[in-house]
Amino acid sequence: MSLASKSEPLAQTPADAAEPPPEQRSRRIVEAAYELLDEAGLEGLTIRAVLSRTGLSRRAFYERFVGKDELMLAVFERTISLAAEHYRQQFGAVPDPVERLRLIVTHIVLGNGASPVEGEFANRRGAAMSREHLRLAESRPDALQRALSPLMSLIAQQLEDGMQAGLVRRDSATQLATLVYNLVATTVHTELLAHESARPDPLRRQQLAHDIWEFCRRAIAA
Repeated sequence: MSLASKSEPLAQTPADAAEPPPEQRSRRIVEAAYELLDEAGLEGLTIRAVLSRTGLSRRAFYERFVGKDELMLAVFERTISLAAEHYRQQFGAVPDPVERLRLIVTHIVLGNGASPVEGEFANRRGAAMSREHLRLAESRPDALQRALSPLMSLIAQQLEDGMQAGLVRRDSATQLATLVYNLVATTVHTELLAHESARPDPLRRQQLAHDIWEFCRRAIAA
């Protein structure tokens, strides 16, 4: 599945237009992808729209991204990296590792990451990324796991700290982190896709966060 059909005209920039350095171009493309997902979901995310939004040339896009998969993986990588850093800064000083994990899980369910979006955009982008997460889990599992690794490592660290404190049952922290993440992600994906066209219901989401955490807490308890 490509971002644009072969027959779709692609936006061009003037041949002599100066373009920014590669890293800045990549950042602009990913930021444009965020905006387009907010505004129109996956249907609005085309190469033509990205180029129009950024003012970059088709060559500049393909120097960084082969197609939709690579662009979406970059969106996931940026989202996960920012979220993991946000959680680390917000909760790193909390002394209880199980409480740190609770806060991380709860914030993932509530959608409170490094740059949360509100209102209808929260569900629109979330649902689009949920669809792509499920697709990439099948078509590009290794690449998706690399993109998710900052958050997986952060979850595993809380579990390892909990084991050292005698609060979490002895097991592979990496394996438990995978189980926790998969439970949270699968439930959130289902919720977002089921209510894609509706505005987020804060009370429903808070109850869901509570229920998911209670399930996780009992599963990992020493």
